[in-house]
Amino acid sequence: MVDLPSTTDASGAPDSGYDLDTAQAVRPGASSGDPAGARSGGTAAPASGPVSIPVASGPASIEGDPAHYLNRELSWLEFNARVLSEARAHEVPLFERLKFLSIFFSNLDEFFMVRVAGLQAQTLRTIAEVPPDGLTPNEQLVAISARVHALVDDAYQLWNADLIPALRRAGIVIVRPDELDPTELSALDDRFRTDIFPILTPIAIDPGHPFPHLRNKMINLGIMFSREHEAQEPGFAVIQVPPMLSRLMRVRVEGTMRAFVLLEDVIARHVKDFFPSGRLRGTYPFRVTRNWDLEIDEEEGEDLLETIQAELRRRDRGNAVRLEIGIGEGAGTSVQRLCRALKVDSSLAVYRVPGPLHIADLMGIVADDERREYRDEPFAPQVPPVFRDVEDIFAVIREQDVLLHHPYESFDPIAEFVSRAADDPNVLAIKQTLYRTGGDSPILKALARAAESGKQVTAIVELKARFDEASNIQWARMLEQSGVQVIYGLLGLKTHAKALLVVRREKDKLRRYVHLSTGNYNPQTARLYTDIGLFTANREIGEDMTSLFNLLTGYSAPPKWNRLLVAPLGLHEAVLGMIAREAAHARAGRKAEIVAQMNALVDVDVIDALYAASQAGVDIKLAVRGICCLRPGIPGLSERIQVRAIIDRFLEHKRLFRFANGGNEEVYMSSADWMPRNFHRRVELMVPIIEPTIRARVEDMLSTATSDTAKTWELASDGSYHKLQVPPGTPVLRSQQRFVELARERVKLSDPLARGGGRFHILRVPTSALDGESRHRKAAKKKKGLS
Repeated sequence: MVDLPSTTDASGAPDSGYDLDTAQAVRPGASSGDPAGARSGGTAAPASGPVSIPVASGPASIEGDPAHYLNRELSWLEFNARVLSEARAHEVPLFERLKFLSIFFSNLDEFFMVRVAGLQAQTLRTIAEVPPDGLTPNEQLVAISARVHALVDDAYQLWNADLIPALRRAGIVIVRPDELDPTELSALDDRFRTDIFPILTPIAIDPGHPFPHLRNKMINLGIMFSREHEAQEPGFAVIQVPPMLSRLMRVRVEGTMRAFVLLEDVIARHVKDFFPSGRLRGTYPFRVTRNWDLEIDEEEGEDLLETIQAELRRRDRGNAVRLEIGIGEGAGTSVQRLCRALKVDSSLAVYRVPGPLHIADLMGIVADDERREYRDEPFAPQVPPVFRDVEDIFAVIREQDVLLHHPYESFDPIAEFVSRAADDPNVLAIKQTLYRTGGDSPILKALARAAESGKQVTAIVELKARFDEASNIQWARMLEQSGVQVIYGLLGLKTHAKALLVVRREKDKLRRYVHLSTGNYNPQTARLYTDIGLFTANREIGEDMTSLFNLLTGYSAPPKWNRLLVAPLGLHEAVLGMIAREAAHARAGRKAEIVAQMNALVDVDVIDALYAASQAGVDIKLAVRGICCLRPGIPGLSERIQVRAIIDRFLEHKRLFRFANGGNEEVYMSSADWMPRNFHRRVELMVPIIEPTIRARVEDMLSTATSDTAKTWELASDGSYHKLQVPPGTPVLRSQQRFVELARERVKLSDPLARGGGRFHILRVPTSALDGESRHRKAAKKKKGLS
């Protein structure tokens, strides 16, 4: 058994340990080590220098009462309900409303494939995991079914009564084949016979033909027909709708700009061609969602990459967790048959929908339609003035820390930084964590080029990034072929930290350049997610980064951390300690406040600590985009806690934290949400913002986010969310629009003639994910030719 070296804090108390073989993180409270410098003997590092953070003095008296916690799964569903509300909002442009509806349905797919599948698996175990709110897995499944059925009903009501008429007014329609005029219908029938019919395989279900395996999320047609003898059970057959063909078939309809029929409707029209001697009794589309989570025993797998590849091949055989049935005839008499074959609960897992299945597939109806009135205002991410037309990007970072706020500021300087490092003969080593990078990434190309030129290049690739496993395996192999040393992280942990280290020789000494981020190194999501990234040449952070990569590649924990807080080596204890410190300041009459922005708040120990801080008099403002298991506003418990959530054009993704600390403020950025998995089962970083100007800017980000009045929802103690209501006459603040304006203002103040251009400037945000990169490259070449 190999253990990370155990250290002691300043008082001599042992740190909590982490066993690499069993991959079990020690629970908080197992030791009394210093929380901020856990496993290191170090301390937290505020801007003014190290200050010891006391350990939380023990669980608050309110710990353990299920009434104090919201259910994680139901809280996530409320997040998705807020996404659906954006699709309902008439002030949102039409095509963007369709985008939010698409996101709503895609989110549900992932929820069923992972969370519902996990609950169903728990029901088969002897000992079930009961969450802090006290609901058993069965009780959660019942509550989830009720809420999702209501949400899906709302979504289809929105689609049928609002979005379809609005799209028709915009000249876009989806029609059934029998609505076409004879000429167009004849042409469609010809297309079916030549392009579709040869691909299809009807499967009749009888004792000689067992029920086929239906792939995850694939649309199928269920066909009911009479057998030769009326006394026989009606026949049943399945035709799988080919996934390699587009569901949207373009047709001409007079008076419209764009018209489509659905592939499954075209196939259903010709079902009689497959059963010419049978008497059809009904045809309807249906769709199966399966357990899609990977089950990997890393200790048993000698090669993690090969183990995951094998599991990916088995993944599509997962148990069915949901059955969706669309519009058609015959479903009523065969749904129980389907449920038995798929082994799903007909009372909980069946969803009858009055419209097309999985509306997320239908975004193509507005693809390449560039009409401005139906889309968000075009926005070009700005290049910060310090990076505009610079020849020596390393000199800029040597002179000052630089903060990037995405997507308001361009991701291009990060890609350029890696590219310059790859080509710079003075750069000796590049080390980077990679979680979700996207396919055609300029960063991956630069890393490969650097390795081919003889540099020491190390990539910590997270193969277990959910739903991106296959893509990560593909480009991990590409990096290996180029000579990059690819490491798959620590056994039993996901590497979720976002970190980049460049080691450069300068005047006979080595200097470290660092980039740290709250988001992935992905140029595509950097245009859609709100994140921050920090460039720094700070010596202490550079030393910590070397220690971090040594930990990830060699299981070598450092004797201390200078500035960084690292999970699972003390981050949880540090957060608990900082919250407890605010409570102590409040009791002593000193300034005490916590302002935090994150994606999820689930960890019970942190929630209890926040409750205790509220009881002590700490004012707490939380901006939690997604899941929140804390109940705000309970008298005597959490009346000083405010929880809000922003749903807007961009996905809120950054994690920022400010602690008043009795007037000696500390501000942090992090890759970690306040969830057990982030604290105990992932490698995460929490980074102090040291430079005063940048710290003030991050504080302003937090203040703006918690002051939003246009796109904010407020959480009530009963778990419901309500759109924030402000008194008449109150100025409206839309935080994301404000950040757009600030990014533009910074460029204009630097250069009054600037219009957002620059060497790394993204000229436009592509409206189509498929052709965005090519458009960007063409635009960049055009601009280069004009400059």
